[in-house]
Amino acid sequence: MRPEDFERLYKLEENYWWFVAMRHITDTVVATKLQEPNLRILDAGCGTGYNLDHYSSRDSREVYGLDIADAALEGVRRRGFKKVVQASITEIPFQPDTFDLVFSFEVVTQLPYERHDAALREIYRVLKPGGYLFIRVPAFMWLWSSHDDELEVFYRYQREELSGKLIRVGFAIEWASYANGFLFPVILLRRSIKHLGIGKGTDVKALPRGLGWLDPVLRGILEREAKWFKSRKRLPFGLSLICYAQKPEATV
Repeated sequence: MRPEDFERLYKLEENYWWFVAMRHITDTVVATKLQEPNLRILDAGCGTGYNLDHYSSRDSREVYGLDIADAALEGVRRRGFKKVVQASITEIPFQPDTFDLVFSFEVVTQLPYERHDAALREIYRVLKPGGYLFIRVPAFMWLWSSHDDELEVFYRYQREELSGKLIRVGFAIEWASYANGFLFPVILLRRSIKHLGIGKGTDVKALPRGLGWLDPVLRGILEREAKWFKSRKRLPFGLSLICYAQKPEATV
């Protein structure tokens, strides 16, 4: 991602409808784990760091960030967060069995496809036995658009493919589903328009002037998926793919 992409992320991450609703979905999926005391959490690919503050809301948690981009770490520093390291997710500079929970939001797919296994193995290594990974990636290669080109995305996954990779690394899949599916008709229209050359570039940008009223509407629709996922229901399609997986407990 370019420095200007991180600057836009910094400005939008707190209040923009997509980020707010996706945090709600994430919090719903990992709710049981987040209730545990003394959690050590890693945001592997933390961007400008808003989620670091979000998940540091309890005093008993230790939350760490990792990102390789200078512009991302500049945003983290502007937020006043200090537990962050500059590194690739294929070479995570922490000891094995360090974290109870690792988040990976739209990060693995910003690596070339042949490096994805290495990133997943590193995440597995730094998780404690019994720890969890929450990973979100873009879904379906046929949804590729100029959004992916601009944000330097290399790949979009299907559920069975990502689940299979995680299982081969050693994870047990607790739950996996597509997300951002309730808005799928709008997404398909948007992608079709992009392929016609209209509205090229990233979708992650402020709504045009005069359309700010759409923010709470879109957020409300997407947040309904959190209620759907609370009972571990799945969606058969969506713009994103979520997997919640566990590193098995150590055997005696």
